[in-house]
Amino acid sequence: MTAFHDDSALSLAFCSGDERALSDAYERWAPLVHTLALRSLGSTADAEDVTQQVFISAWRGRATFDSDRGALGSWLVGITRRRIADALEARSRTQRVHDASAHAAITASHVVDGDLVDRLVLADELARLEEVPRQVMTLAFYGEFTHSEIADTTGLPLGTVKSHIRRSLSRLRTRLEVNDAS
Repeated sequence: MTAFHDDSALSLAFCSGDERALSDAYERWAPLVHTLALRSLGSTADAEDVTQQVFISAWRGRATFDSDRGALGSWLVGITRRRIADALEARSRTQRVHDASAHAAITASHVVDGDLVDRLVLADELARLEEVPRQVMTLAFYGEFTHSEIADTTGLPLGTVKSHIRRSLSRLRTRLEVNDAS
């Protein structure tokens, strides 16, 4: 049972930080938000994530809500549309990274020159890196992507790509030196 029967009272309480208003807003509009997300994303898990993100964003940004410009429900739908777009972009970015990594791995498997043992040791060491640095290094080593191309493909800032490469090379160098010593 909702505590606020009037939308304007709910909007005012929501903006003032009344947690009961958040609960009522969720009860009223979460089904709509979830339905919009589910229809756009096609995944129940993604729709649930978007629904949660919408209400977290709305609560954190409640000071920016202006009831003179529209109803609280309309404002939440606007946030929903942006969160859906963010989810679709993240999905697209993940697919681009996956495709580029697969292409780089295929390219690497066709490399004939060089010592096989060195390539296997390098591949093993790359596999030990965390996911994002491993993807960056795979694109750099096997795909022969430039830093800018890696940034474009992954959606990471150029400086972040360079930092991942620098730290990863340092880790690889240390690990390979230890392996050579043994």
